[in-house]
Amino acid sequence: MTVSVLVVDDSGFFRKRLTEILNASDNIKVVGVATNGREGVEMAAKLRPDVITMDYEMPVMDGITAVREIMKHRPTPVLMFSSLTYEGARVTLDALEAGAVDFLPKNFEEIARDSSQLQKILRERILDVARSSPGARLPPVAPAPVSPASVQRPTVAREPIAPGRQQPARPGESESPKTPARRTAARSFSVVAIGTSTGGPIALQRVLTGLPAGFPAPLVLVQHMPASFTPAFADRLNKLCQIEVRQAEEGDLLRPGLALLAPGGKQMMIENRGGQGRIRILPGDERLNYRPCADVTFGSLARSFPGKTLGVILTGMGADGKEGCRMMKDTGSLIWAQDEKTSVIYGMPMAVTKAGLTDEILALGDIGTRLVEAVV
Repeated sequence: MTVSVLVVDDSGFFRKRLTEILNASDNIKVVGVATNGREGVEMAAKLRPDVITMDYEMPVMDGITAVREIMKHRPTPVLMFSSLTYEGARVTLDALEAGAVDFLPKNFEEIARDSSQLQKILRERILDVARSSPGARLPPVAPAPVSPASVQRPTVAREPIAPGRQQPARPGESESPKTPARRTAARSFSVVAIGTSTGGPIALQRVLTGLPAGFPAPLVLVQHMPASFTPAFADRLNKLCQIEVRQAEEGDLLRPGLALLAPGGKQMMIENRGGQGRIRILPGDERLNYRPCADVTFGSLARSFPGKTLGVILTGMGADGKEGCRMMKDTGSLIWAQDEKTSVIYGMPMAVTKAGLTDEILALGDIGTRLVEAVV
């Protein structure tokens, strides 16, 4: 089936190039263009597209307000275009909170010079975002194979809500789907590791705001995100959460109640030095699709803290985290995965679950509570 797209942007050049790129695909068709957020809201109601691409800075109505209006009246998957700056990151996180599914950097130079790689990424992202709709007509994303060898041998040289409150469910999201009867017995973990991608910023916020300041284990977080975005994301989480959250740096020590976010564009590994976890930040290995990569971080935990790690895989496309979870599971560590119903993209959790690695499958709204119950 063809995915219908509404393009919302005040730049005539961007609207024209985006329309040309998307219409060149056999299974994507641009059905309308809007020059500002208000037009976008009106055309979304009239045309009922499968996906909307949304700019932020526009006259009459900005992109975030438009996303909120669209989600209020007719929820539709929205792909935001953002600048790769700290301010762009802040705006993008606001858009994701308002209900946008994913984002892409807005790079006029690459659009202008007809970059084939950019076009490929854009078309694939449109199709992936379309799959996030409850009524999506596309087949599920097939988990992409990950080479265990590349995971085990990375190049070695590292609307805001009040703290402690849960964010309301997104449209169509169930708070408590049926959970498998098997439940993790309370035990001590050396570290809790969480990996996620598309939908992850809001999912991480939901989970981490449910943890008390005295949470008894360290946490490490891997979110697929550009380098210019991770500092703003860590700052936002830190302001919203009772635990401390910050971007990880070389040599950081793991400690209870501290969550360290892997920096974008690099790889984060954890070493065990006399029982103390220490962060290593490595250059982004070009052999790996993701920088940061959950497989790399989880694989290092399998070696450093065998049988003493709780791995959690949240929403995201692809299969990053599966091989790392397999390595941790082989040492006796435990693995949880977000369920399909509350995942924006059921790729990463599906890959782990289909591989038979999960000890618990949980709705997003239940994960924070279960962490408090299970980690002592």
